[in-house]
Parts: sequence; C-alpha cells; structure tokens
Amino acid sequence: MTPPKPRVPPGRAGRVWVLARLETSRRAADLLDRKLRILQSELAGLKETAAETAAQWDACQAEARTWLLYAALLGGERAIRLGEDGQVADVQVRYETTMGIRHPATASCTVPPALTWDSPVMARARQAHRAALAAAARHAAVTASVRMIDEEVRVTMYRLRAIQDRWIPGLEQVLVDVTFAIEELERADAARLRLALGPARS
Repeated sequence: MTPPKPRVPPGRAGRVWVLARLETSRRAADLLDRKLRILQSELAGLKETAAETAAQWDACQAEARTWLLYAALLGGERAIRLGEDGQVADVQVRYETTMGIRHPATASCTVPPALTWDSPVMARARQAHRAALAAAARHAAVTASVRMIDEEVRVTMYRLRAIQDRWIPGLEQVLVDVTFAIEELERADAARLRLALGPARS
C-alpha cells in the first residue's frame, strides 16, 4: 500500500519542507534500526534463559512427582492430605525495562515453613515441590518476557519497513517532483524575463 502524498507548500518552501521531513524520516529509521538490533539481542538472550529455566522446571517437576509417589506409597493418600497445612506461597516478580518495554526480569517464590510434622519422605516431597514451584515461577517470568520482547521486535520491524520501503521512497519522489516543478518555474521565469528584456535591447 502506497502512503498518500503529503500536501507540500508551493515553491522553494515546499522543497525545504520535504527535505526536513526526509531528514526526520531517515533519523527515525536509524533509531528504529538501533532499537531493533538491541531488542533482537535481548530476545536471543531471553530465549537462551527460557530454555535453561524450562529444563530446570522439567527436572524439578520430575523430582517432585517422584517424591510425591514415594510419600503416597509409604503413607498413603491420607498422609498426603494430612500434610496439607493450607499455607500459600508468595511469588514476587521483579521487572526491568528494555528500550521502553517493561517486562518481567525474574521471579522469586517464598513458601512459609510447614505447620505440620512431616515424615522424612514427606519432608523431602514438600521440599521438591517448593523447588518445582520456584522453578515454574522463574520460567513463567522469562517466558512472559520472551513474548513481550518478541512482539515489540515484530512491531518495530513493521514500522522500520514502513518507513524504509514506503515513506522515505515516497518523500524522495515528492522531492524529485518538487525540484522539477521549481526548475520548470525558474525556466519559465527566465524565458519571460528574456522576452520582456528583448524589445528594450533593440
């Protein structure tokens, strides 16, 4: 889709107007390109971190399931129900800002100490589930950051392409047209001046 041609002031003022907007557009494209490179670098690092946190979460989940199975085999489901104390974990998310985008940096999880007495196996199962919860919170924070930065990369690329592929070429064509119109006017003025001065010279 071609952007609509801007309404350009007539004459030399129009050329100055187009040149100013062309310079602004090129500066905007440079800034967007710089922003895109920074975001892409940040996104690459976040994706690596997300892969690491995903692996940690998988390992913690597997261990938690294993210890829960041991606890169920040794004490039965009744022992697991009795081990519930109704307390909840507190998840705190720390945010940071990258190129104006506020996104989660990491998450920490605080679990109150158990209020009930645990068998050694049940205590180990509880500890494994706490580790799995903390790993899940960290992975969720990084995954959210990946989604947010990835979306900003997509939007920035779209804006950059719009400026580079449509807006700047459109302004450059307008500059050519305005320059040509000014030259035509100058040639017409010169011709009229020669005609006006012709009889006076004779």
